[in-house]
Amino acid sequence: MTSPFSLCILAIVTLSLLGLPIGHAMIAGSIVYLLMAGQDLSIAAEQLLNGMYTNYVILAVPLFILAAELMNIGSMTERLLRFCNALVGRFRGGLAHVNIVQSLIFAGMSGSAIADAAGTGRMMQAMMTKDGKYPASFAAALTAATAVVGPIIPPSIPMVLYALVSDASIGFLFLAGVVPGLLMALAQMVIVALAAKRRDFPVEPPIPLRELPGITWSAFPALMMPVVLLGGIYGGATTPTEAAAVAAAYALAISVLLYRSVSLHSFYGSLAYSARTTAAIGMLIAGALVFNYVVTIENIPESLKVLLSGWNLSPLGFLLLVNVILLVLGCLLEGTAILLIVVPVFIPTAKALGIDMVHFGIVVVVNIMLGLITPPYGLLLFVMNNITGVPLRDIVKECMPFLLAMGVALGVITLMPDIVLWLPRLMGYPG
Repeated sequence: MTSPFSLCILAIVTLSLLGLPIGHAMIAGSIVYLLMAGQDLSIAAEQLLNGMYTNYVILAVPLFILAAELMNIGSMTERLLRFCNALVGRFRGGLAHVNIVQSLIFAGMSGSAIADAAGTGRMMQAMMTKDGKYPASFAAALTAATAVVGPIIPPSIPMVLYALVSDASIGFLFLAGVVPGLLMALAQMVIVALAAKRRDFPVEPPIPLRELPGITWSAFPALMMPVVLLGGIYGGATTPTEAAAVAAAYALAISVLLYRSVSLHSFYGSLAYSARTTAAIGMLIAGALVFNYVVTIENIPESLKVLLSGWNLSPLGFLLLVNVILLVLGCLLEGTAILLIVVPVFIPTAKALGIDMVHFGIVVVVNIMLGLITPPYGLLLFVMNNITGVPLRDIVKECMPFLLAMGVALGVITLMPDIVLWLPRLMGYPG
């Protein structure tokens, strides 16, 4: 006789293949499990409501999404691009380096790789391909690769979701992402420098030094956003969720009052987009909460822990195994689904092996971000294909060197936890 859990998995897979959103499919599959196991069906609603309405941290997700949208409709992005061009545009392959630096700065504001790519992708594509300076496929691939850094540098929506399933500190997770994010950006800049020399990419006209103060002053309010955001968290003035609200309010105030670049129509559009995106993520979280109840009842995490303990894996061996599994899953599944469904199964084993939960969280998030540019289903590849019209195969081909370089950075992050934990420890983390 087929077990209720098998029927649950079959229902989720079948409904997903038929086109039902994964969140809805998980709720439906979990209800099938409860029905076949003879349990009260109202448990599904109870798990959903308890998880969604008693967890304060989830509120940070829509607020970070809204903050990113408000930056996009204002002129923040344009001013930041001019500032980045003044900094690194004068080197060979300068606009490619500008793309990387602007993603680093934008990462300190949005918390979302998709928001990063969508926010600056079209603008960077136009700048890089104007007069045939760079191949369109290289520009699109670079924008996709640089957007990966977005949720690793704080703030980060994936880190908020990881904190939800692991009980790790969001504040220390944010701090732990800084050095890995910079390391991945450095890996990208090395690839750009090599490609610029080999393919003779152009050098941009240097910005006169006398213009630099004006450009910096114009971008200064936007550059202060990460300072306001992280200063509030680590100064003890705000929780991460409250900081997300401050970020959204700050972006709105700067765009409306200082830059005067927001119309009522664009503001309404940003609210509507943020609401739709939040609803989509919310349904995924809701489905994961119900399905995680089924996984817990079936004792899957404990069974996995027993199985892996029989393999006598060291902490490093376990981390390498998790890397392989998450990189493979990243080719097939959306990152939020992996975070909410797969990662909770690994957490008990990681804790039993004495792996630091903040270090583990950074390893997990980096893996999931790399999945966004990993074929065949890397979401950022499709975003850039949609934004630029460049054939997907060309974007994938140009993405490979960046993916390999960031894979090396992932190896360093996995093997050397002290690199990840150095900054949190500096701020009082006991791990």
